[in-house]
Amino acid sequence: MAKRVPELSLSDFTAGDAAAFSDALMRGLQDYGFIILKDHGVPVDLLGKAYGLAEAVFALPEEVKRRCAAGLRGYTPFGTEHAKDSRHPDLKEFWQIGREAPAGVEIDEDLPPNVWPAELPDFRPTFERLFGALDETGRTLLRALAPKLGLPAGHFDPLVRHGTSILRVLHYPPVDDGIAAGCVRSAAHEDINFLTIMVAAKGAGLELLDRDGTWLPVETDPTNLIVDSGDMLQRLTNGIIPATTHRVVNPAGPNVSRYSMPFFMHPSSAVPLDVLPSCVGDGAKYPPITAGDFLAERLREIGLTK
Repeated sequence: MAKRVPELSLSDFTAGDAAAFSDALMRGLQDYGFIILKDHGVPVDLLGKAYGLAEAVFALPEEVKRRCAAGLRGYTPFGTEHAKDSRHPDLKEFWQIGREAPAGVEIDEDLPPNVWPAELPDFRPTFERLFGALDETGRTLLRALAPKLGLPAGHFDPLVRHGTSILRVLHYPPVDDGIAAGCVRSAAHEDINFLTIMVAAKGAGLELLDRDGTWLPVETDPTNLIVDSGDMLQRLTNGIIPATTHRVVNPAGPNVSRYSMPFFMHPSSAVPLDVLPSCVGDGAKYPPITAGDFLAERLREIGLTK
């Protein structure tokens, strides 16, 4: 029987057997680093509208998109990012949307303003709504994980409430015949953050590196979410929850655009990534570092900052 990434229903946690869901979530992240999430509460019509706007924003003229480039917010041109330790740029462009400081609330975090395309008036309200829905899904998943790590259910809530989470709207254009050897849509990498919650992509290509060393396709219904654990959670748990290597391969079938929308859930910059007491075992495998310093280091390594 072919191996498949486990599929879980979030309603089992919110309105069913929460302990059984937590067990299955922990087991899925340990065995695969990924789970498929259905019954997640993010409206299907919102997902459909977001994908329509993703296609529209990347169809804008190049000069219009580049006017919306502002570092880690707004537009990032094709070929800018590369995987850590890779010499080849990824074959993608993307638009990043982050948390903005709540009105009237003082927080100790640098949250720069987002950049919105004036040509698409529905873009901002749609993606602000999607950011909020995926953010809440991520908090719920962290509440489900916390008891498995010897923590109270709400342990992660204050860590991520004003965190530097990012919703990335990704476009992988059709692959040109003349690309350099070794260039792929997204080279093998691990995510940086606590959790990634990704709307199932329009187009195949996502693969994870299974524990037996083979590449396993990650495929599901477009109304589901795909969740994986990142480096920050790996550090926090001393590797008990690993960050799993994954990639997006070039199309084997029709050479068409691929769109995806990962939400990278980050804590606030000042949060220490010290190994949790319940996970220390024979000793911490990772030196102390804050989430902000770790993120800054990784962003330099993948070419998004200098």
